[in-house]
Amino acid sequence: MKTTVYTQKHIELGAKMVPFAGFNMPLEYTGIRAEHMAVRESVGVFDVSHMGEFMVSGPKALAFIQYVTSNDASQLFPGKVQYSCMPNGNGGIVDDLVIYCFDNEKYMMVVNAANIDKDFAHLTPYASKFGLEVGKDFCNVSDATSQLAVQGPKAMEVMQKIASENIMDMEYYTFKCLKVAGIDVLFSTTGYTGAGGCEVYVRNEDALKLWDAIFEAGKPEGIVPAGLGCRDTLRLEMGFCLYGNDIDDSTSPLEGNLAWITKFNDVKGDFIDKDYLLKQKAEGLKRRLCGFELLDRGVPRHGYEICNAEGEQLGYVTSGGISPCTGKPIGMGYVAAPLYKLGSEIYIKVRDRLLKASVVKPPFYKASEK
Repeated sequence: MKTTVYTQKHIELGAKMVPFAGFNMPLEYTGIRAEHMAVRESVGVFDVSHMGEFMVSGPKALAFIQYVTSNDASQLFPGKVQYSCMPNGNGGIVDDLVIYCFDNEKYMMVVNAANIDKDFAHLTPYASKFGLEVGKDFCNVSDATSQLAVQGPKAMEVMQKIASENIMDMEYYTFKCLKVAGIDVLFSTTGYTGAGGCEVYVRNEDALKLWDAIFEAGKPEGIVPAGLGCRDTLRLEMGFCLYGNDIDDSTSPLEGNLAWITKFNDVKGDFIDKDYLLKQKAEGLKRRLCGFELLDRGVPRHGYEICNAEGEQLGYVTSGGISPCTGKPIGMGYVAAPLYKLGSEIYIKVRDRLLKASVVKPPFYKASEK
């Protein structure tokens, strides 16, 4: 099993360690709910060093990215970040990812930990097709890179104490290369929690020093380490997709409610599965990922059937649980047309019971609801 630079640190802090995407990762430290609320109300730190990073460079870098992803990467400019996904050529999704633009000939693709090898293998033939030399113009730097996600409403205040320049006015989904505690980092206003904050990329050799500096700076705000457990509950409250649960190789970007990152304009041009997706859009979706709140007492779980009032299966739950912030049972799942529309009455099959639910639009929690 793989480890990150921080693995021993997690063990020393008493984390419950679990296998995840081939890595030994912390599930929780003091408890999922406590860590969840710390991130929502103050600041928490996640080790996300298991994520994958691919560097793309050269005159054809943008053309390559445009072809292999669904979003319009021509909208990127130096310092801008974009969420996108990679269609697989068969109507499904290889992975969702985040793209960083350094300049018009240099980009970074950040992919999910479980998909690093799969993604690189998928992209390699296309890189060669666009004249990118694998290992030089297109390379996997994941093993040399550590990453911390510092998340929560007080995260930026904490980081400003040790940042070499102003970060408080940075817009959402932008990044800078700067120093934090004297360490060279890529500092990005991104995250997977919906609580605000940043993600910081650092060379492995500087990673432990960075951790210590962040926790020292965050002491007055009660900074805590946070594990995979609350990372999942936080992203679910926002309605963020988790690859392998909510989207995968069998779900299209349109079905996965990712039409907003699937662009068909002339500037975007051709890309993998464009014709398939245009046809799917024109014919109308037979199913779609949607959010729901359970109205009856119960807890929706991954894999549970979604039914109509007669008990006929419409789809299945992809993510579900109790929202720590609202106390409501919430979830996401694929629902057949036309009941994936907002306000539709659906039912979640729990054992032999049909529990009533309503289709709603995520996020399930907003900070103003506190």
